[in-house]
Amino acid sequence: MKINNLETFKNIISNRMAFGTCISFHDASISEIAADSGMDFCWIDMEHGIMNLTDVMYHIMALRGTDCAAFVRVPENSPTCIKHVIDLAPAGIIVPMVNTAEDAEKMVRACRFPMEGGNRGFGPRRGSLYGKVGMREFFEMSKTEPWIIPQIEHVQAVENLDSILSVEGIDSICIGPYDLSCSMGKPGMMEDPEVKSVFDEICAKALAKGIVVGAYGGNDYQAWKSRGANWISLAFDEGAISQSYRSMLAEASKVNA
Repeated sequence: MKINNLETFKNIISNRMAFGTCISFHDASISEIAADSGMDFCWIDMEHGIMNLTDVMYHIMALRGTDCAAFVRVPENSPTCIKHVIDLAPAGIIVPMVNTAEDAEKMVRACRFPMEGGNRGFGPRRGSLYGKVGMREFFEMSKTEPWIIPQIEHVQAVENLDSILSVEGIDSICIGPYDLSCSMGKPGMMEDPEVKSVFDEICAKALAKGIVVGAYGGNDYQAWKSRGANWISLAFDEGAISQSYRSMLAEASKVNA
């Protein structure tokens, strides 16, 4: 829907890889800056960030009127947690550590209403534009929004990948390369042949199922592009700011050489 730019995002990935950033600071200005800088999506993070539900709402609202889609990573695979976030009408819900088909089924049910086989509670709020959208239209939109995005970030998920990808209702997956490499006993070793092979396998199997592939990609753009990834996050906000400051200082310090 227009309020969360999901359709805009889908149009983008039909033509090119989409780029975004992870948001961990609670100040919604960060998301506004990211959108105005041209990011295609913001991955608003409740798992590792310090945000509460109100902070998340402000981040999502800051992206309205831009072309940037709002994805929210919830802290856990909890129907109650997902319910609170889904009522804010994000473009997508990212759930961490989905390691089994049962985990995937649980998140799908939490994102869909009972008539679609789920257990989502009725709280239209922003999704109905606070009552402007009729209930029939709202329920129709709820069949496909938000996008349901399990995170594949553990070797157990790779072992169960075929059954996870067979769960009906998954729109995209999100690969967490650092957690996944840690679970393989190769923390942060992104160039390790075995780690790269697992990334290749995940992407190939998801794409073969017609499932959109996303990842925390960092600056490894070409590798993820070659795997067929549709969207990647380039950085976390704190890392981007830190890197920018360090680059500025390195350049400015030349005057003292």
